[in-house]
Amino acid sequence: MPSSLSKPKTDARAALLSLLARKSFRLGEFKLSSGGTSDYYIDCRTTTLDAKGSRLTGEVFLAEILQHKWKPEAIGGLTMGADPIVTAVSVVSGELHGFLVRKSEKQHGTGQRLEGFREKGARVVIVDDVCTTGASTIQAIEAARDFGFEIAGAMCLVEREEANGRPNVEKAAAPAPFVSIFTAKEVRREHILQNNDTAPR
Repeated sequence: MPSSLSKPKTDARAALLSLLARKSFRLGEFKLSSGGTSDYYIDCRTTTLDAKGSRLTGEVFLAEILQHKWKPEAIGGLTMGADPIVTAVSVVSGELHGFLVRKSEKQHGTGQRLEGFREKGARVVIVDDVCTTGASTIQAIEAARDFGFEIAGAMCLVEREEANGRPNVEKAAAPAPFVSIFTAKEVRREHILQNNDTAPR
């Protein structure tokens, strides 16, 4: 990655956490895509597709990439959870390219699975919005490697810390590291604090 990229503002992370807690976190009874159930749900897209949330997402992910000195040429992930993250980071950086991984090869045209940046041998970072079992992140990692990319790192916005998600992704990404911006516990804690602050006294 070119050295001209500047580090985002340090308060972006706190602002993004606050927005996730307010717009994306819900308590209740929910069925997860993994088949399990949970007493909370996180819909990150209500934050990553928000005007302010998109900018903050791009800044925070870019800061993490710079901190780890991965020096990728592009970022990408499995559609559609990764889509707004890929776009946000690419726009904020002004230099990182983006690519999207289809869940399966398209049945027309070139039949390709990867859309966007396509330079074999390039270093890339795989991103996702929520990691539960890690299945979508792993699909993206495998597709990127099959294409010919070198995985510099893998990232998710919120890690649920359950169902062996981290070990699964770490195994698939190795030797590249896997990092999460927030844990679900952090978002839950912020959500409860916000609601306590606004509760009538």
